[in-house]
Amino acid sequence: MIDTLLTRRRKDTGRPVALVLGTNEIASAVAICLHRNGYGTILSHDPNPPVIRRGMAFHDALFGDAAPVDGYTAICSERLIDLKREVLTNGRIAITPLELCDLLVMGQIGVLADARMQKRRIMPDLRSLAQVTIGLGPGFVAGGNCDFAIETWPARAGIIVDEGATLQADGVARKLGNVGAERFVYSASAGRWRTALSVGQRIFKGFPLGHLGNSIFAAPMDGILRGIARDDTAVPAGVKLIEIDPRGRDAQWQGTDARGRAIAKAVLEAIGRRAGANVLRLVHPG
Repeated sequence: MIDTLLTRRRKDTGRPVALVLGTNEIASAVAICLHRNGYGTILSHDPNPPVIRRGMAFHDALFGDAAPVDGYTAICSERLIDLKREVLTNGRIAITPLELCDLLVMGQIGVLADARMQKRRIMPDLRSLAQVTIGLGPGFVAGGNCDFAIETWPARAGIIVDEGATLQADGVARKLGNVGAERFVYSASAGRWRTALSVGQRIFKGFPLGHLGNSIFAAPMDGILRGIARDDTAVPAGVKLIEIDPRGRDAQWQGTDARGRAIAKAVLEAIGRRAGANVLRLVHPG
């Protein structure tokens, strides 16, 4: 029997609660989709890996920036009472540095979607933490550590796994404008990243983009900064710091993309499978 958070809306606010782990572009696309379908939606930040596609995500709202995505904004709060007011009473999307263990005291969560994209970590069992739990990307096992898992590989983005594991990360970057892994710059060691640049800026090969400790990082090619870690971010070794879009006028660094929207739509479909076709009407699946 599905709990009242899924089968009917909360009596006091009219909105069931959805918690999205992560503040990256995938988490933001999922949050928008849930918000448009009547959920009081909260994004919870996790520092690893650092968010680089910040023009496509609500991430910078954590630091007081507007950070609009597809015309939506997220309000930042570090207090539970404020989060409840913003998402349940005011109907806002909220973003918070509070972690999952802090947010569980809000009460029973209707939907919990893990969109942190921690591809090589062992994922915890989420199933007891919400009425329906959904894991996005590698490391999730439907029926093992979540109720549903969703593929995030570009060629399989949005495929729902009802039983078993999602595909593991293969370390191969998808092509963007016929350019693969060479468009990314990775951290060679742990440290604090410093940069004066923002997403959307035009850069050229060899241009200094920032520094980590004593190491200066230069642009590997011409293009548009599709992603760059925020200034003064503590980063571990071996994570993406920079992404360059080589496509010229076709470059995209703002708003949700087709991959994010497909994954978000799949989250809604998974909720519908759990709650029943007559329980959840997909008003805005995109």
